[in-house]
Amino acid sequence: MYIVTIDIDKCQACGECVDICATEALELVEEDSRKYAMFTGEPDDCLGCLSCEEVCEEEAVTVTEF
Repeated sequence: MYIVTIDIDKCQACGECVDICATEALELVEEDSRKYAMFTGEPDDCLGCLSCEEVCEEEAVTVTEF
């Protein structure tokens, strides 16, 4: 199992991680007039492929094996 963590202070809501996620477990959300990516899937949805982490130029996404 993998844990996807997104640092919302670094996230620029570009959507690259959302677009590349094979399981569609990431979404762009808006809260308090601020957009950012969020892991919205089930805990087992992450395959641990690290694509979201690699595509993030802001280094806002971290994938950790649990």
